[in-house]
Amino acid sequence: MKKIKIVIAFITFGTLISFQNPDEAFEKEINWVTIEEAIELQKNTPKKIIMDAYTSWCGPCKMLDKHTFHNPDVVDYINEHFYAVKFNAEGNDVVNYKDQTFGNPGYDPAKAKRRNSAHEFTRYLRVSAYPTMVFFDEDANFIAPISGYLKPQQIELYLKLFKTDKYKEMDTQEKFNEYYKSFKPTFKE
Repeated sequence: MKKIKIVIAFITFGTLISFQNPDEAFEKEINWVTIEEAIELQKNTPKKIIMDAYTSWCGPCKMLDKHTFHNPDVVDYINEHFYAVKFNAEGNDVVNYKDQTFGNPGYDPAKAKRRNSAHEFTRYLRVSAYPTMVFFDEDANFIAPISGYLKPQQIELYLKLFKTDKYKEMDTQEKFNEYYKSFKPTFKE
């Protein structure tokens, strides 16, 4: 009987603690938009764009979404300094970018949950692996694709590199290596 009372006390205490700050129950989210919406938003408030080019079947893409794009430091930084676009790189959406229309003529609806044809916009942006984060400047001009799963402190390096325009100073691998070696991450893992 004493053990039951102790268990009930722990359950009650845990429940009370969880109700003390109900905001903690809700994870922070990145404000995802389409590329067209991001470009429209840039007209009033210029910001760079980060695009997550993912696929539905890609394991590292899911890890990036779960572990990196839900990290509070990453969420806060992206929401403040970028417009964020989530783009299915093998999907069937029509994309309008820089007076061009991109589709996926090879898309097979029967393969919606597995490997499919690469979208024309994916190829245009030189995305060849998933996930890839594609960065654009404040005028929606393509800057660079960064491929692979990145942890919060790894993506922080690129977010700050592109946000501050330091990438414009890096015309050699050596200059990037210097930036990389001197970079001090502040995001929590």
